[in-house]
Amino acid sequence: MKKLVLALMLIGFAFLAQAQQKEKGDFQMGIFGGATAPLNKYKSYTNTKIGYHGGLFMDKYFSGNTWGIGVDARYIFNAIAQADSFHFENGYLSTDYLNKSRFQDFMFTIGPSYKFRKNKFQLEAYLRGGIMLQFFPAFVSSITYTDPRGSVITHEIEKTLNDTSNKANSWVGLGGLRFNYMFSANFAAFAHIDYVQSLGTKFGSKPSRFISERLETVDSNPIETKTAVKDYVDHYMVDAKTMEYTVHQTLNTGLGIKYVFGKSQKPERTVENVKYDDIVKPVEQAKDLQIVVKDKQTNIALSGVTVRVTATNFDELSISDANGQASKITDVQPGNYEVVGEKNGIKTAILHLSEEDFKGNSKVIFKEIYHDDPRFTLIGETFDCNVERNLSNINTVLTNSKSKENMSQISDAEGKFIYQLNAQSDFTVVANQQGRYSQTEIVTTKGLDRSKTLYVTLKLGVCDLQNNAEFVLKNILYDFDKSTIRQDAAVVLDNVVSIMQQNPTLKIELSSHTDSRGNDDYNIKLSQRRADAAVAYIVSKGINRNRLEAKGYGETRLVNNCGNGVECSEEQHQENRRTEIKVLAYN
Repeated sequence: MKKLVLALMLIGFAFLAQAQQKEKGDFQMGIFGGATAPLNKYKSYTNTKIGYHGGLFMDKYFSGNTWGIGVDARYIFNAIAQADSFHFENGYLSTDYLNKSRFQDFMFTIGPSYKFRKNKFQLEAYLRGGIMLQFFPAFVSSITYTDPRGSVITHEIEKTLNDTSNKANSWVGLGGLRFNYMFSANFAAFAHIDYVQSLGTKFGSKPSRFISERLETVDSNPIETKTAVKDYVDHYMVDAKTMEYTVHQTLNTGLGIKYVFGKSQKPERTVENVKYDDIVKPVEQAKDLQIVVKDKQTNIALSGVTVRVTATNFDELSISDANGQASKITDVQPGNYEVVGEKNGIKTAILHLSEEDFKGNSKVIFKEIYHDDPRFTLIGETFDCNVERNLSNINTVLTNSKSKENMSQISDAEGKFIYQLNAQSDFTVVANQQGRYSQTEIVTTKGLDRSKTLYVTLKLGVCDLQNNAEFVLKNILYDFDKSTIRQDAAVVLDNVVSIMQQNPTLKIELSSHTDSRGNDDYNIKLSQRRADAAVAYIVSKGINRNRLEAKGYGETRLVNNCGNGVECSEEQHQENRRTEIKVLAYN
């Protein structure tokens, strides 16, 4: 058997060498999976169950696409039925499993392939030889009983005898059939059936079979025919042992898909009475070229991508629009061209155009290129918070909440700004401009799926600083019944610090408000402590204390009717729990 496997492998290498010289015929690759049924002693010896297998193959066919050479790599798994403990008078039978109760095999084979074709149907036969990496179950079965003198005695009835890891390598043979249906010249689905058997008794210095040592028995079924403990004990000949073994034998059935590289093989058809001169030949001609750019992960049309088309003595540059379309190039002469797009420092794969693309009756060549940036795109707008019209030339700042890395950008003539956001991250966005202020807006990409989402949008309100103007600070939160400044509140107060640094004449009152629940006097005191804590934080960042006033109003300035004794929702109470800034002086 070993010689047969070696012969198959040598034949395979010879075919492969021939294929490299001729470079003819199809090269195909496929993946498969399915059921694995144990056969013969491999099934009955340890009551092996039906399992599963999966893997991949490659075939290289030679001239004529009939004969070729192929390789197969697969994984095979079969569980075994575990034996139950059996109690009898004065004793019991038991089995201890020392590892997982399964056979697990890895196969790597090579050998010849044969293919028969009929229109879209193909029948392939293959014969392979190679090696199998085997992992066996390890167990010990014992009989334990109490003899007439009261002594407890245990005998090992059966135990596995492979090496300490209970694994082995072996030669293996594989033969089978593959039934293909070609959906196109390159893609096919198939069903396969094949037979696998390990070969030989040793691989190197180790046994390549599953082996166990058993006590010899007097009859075949003592548990059902005998009742006394002595009968059970006498059933096993303690001094006589036998070796039992089995090779791997399975029948495998499954489904898969394959892809055929190289020349496309179309169904054979008979054409009669056609002369070469009668065939209409495609003519190369100048055409218009339209490039469309899409996001690779979502397939969404992508704007703002710089698209470059180059060739010898040819170089055209354009920017993709909202529909992902670059400027159409007219009257492009037949030839070889390269097309590449770039945005945010990331380039697309190069698209190659050849003279073949200029054949046919179509007047326009349409091609798509794909941009693959794993980040999300934040599209923001700066707008006047009073009249809600977009504002241009506003400086914005994006901060990564974890790394504290800052980026800034000035909104364009339409009030738009764009940032790239890393996945699974939190960010803050603020306007940073003298004489104006904005809220600290929180943007997150956590929980977003990049394959479904490309854009994140934000409208950033920007207001003028004016005497007696008042605005609520968003995202200022305190722990229950506490006045300490939390990390998320500190981010918002940092924006207040920035506004006061840019406007040195600005003086403000920072006030804290509560809802109506709880004692009125206590709410006044709690809100005052919170206002004092916020002002102290701003002072710690270098702002003069005389530019700040802290005021706690408790529940005296409710913004709705949720006073004492009025039943309101949590959302209505939340409207009253707020932190406000009032401009006391600004020149």
